[in-house]
Amino acid sequence: MSDDIVLLEVKDHIALVTLNKPPVNALNRDMRNALIEVFDAISERDDVRVAVLTGAGKVFCAGADLKDRPDNSKLGAFGSHNRVTRETGNAIRECAKPVIAAVNGAALGAGLGLMAACDIFFASENATFGMPEIDVGLAGGGAMLNTIFGRSTMRLLMYTGERLSAAELYRRGIIEACTAPEELLPTAMRYAEKIANKSPLAINYAKTSANMVELMPQKDAYRFEQNFTVALSRTEDAKEARMAFIEKRKPVFKGR
Repeated sequence: MSDDIVLLEVKDHIALVTLNKPPVNALNRDMRNALIEVFDAISERDDVRVAVLTGAGKVFCAGADLKDRPDNSKLGAFGSHNRVTRETGNAIRECAKPVIAAVNGAALGAGLGLMAACDIFFASENATFGMPEIDVGLAGGGAMLNTIFGRSTMRLLMYTGERLSAAELYRRGIIEACTAPEELLPTAMRYAEKIANKSPLAINYAKTSANMVELMPQKDAYRFEQNFTVALSRTEDAKEARMAFIEKRKPVFKGR
């Protein structure tokens, strides 16, 4: 992994992950591998309870690097390329810790897919969102769009390559805030701090639950979550949370 393509800073249980491939943070194989490595490590790090993903410069991520396309004449090249492409988003979605997207500029194509893989979305007022693959003769990722947009909007973006503003996504209730550029990271970090102050065990269960209940019928999903509640009730963190509430003090969680 290149130490420069994806930057990682950890402080106060918060991991700040920054895409750092100027000028537009386009995703190539090296950057995808670096993201997978970083988020897999975050899953296992005891000193991290939440992550924030953002981009360096004025662009969050302009999508896939067209100079890094696989060689059609080489058998297996596309299969390998597509596998790494899938796992880039999966590493974020399956990360054991919540991931907050702080979208500082254009999030296009695979860049919008990175945002969609996160748990919570914030964006600056100069951010734009789109799936422009149709403009270069490709089809784009409807599976990613479908997780955040409705039927009509998903198809509009895929068929036209049109872009939506951060203000429009906020109006539609898709992002949590549309901030001034200088307020984006402080806003995302404030929410990251709130999450970092919760029981790490409970947050881990909550992230797993949030991912799984999307795929399950309501009856089965609620039973699934009730099992988590039982397991968490027996932890030291749960006991500490109850005592802290009674004693009117801040809890000290140990992750067990």
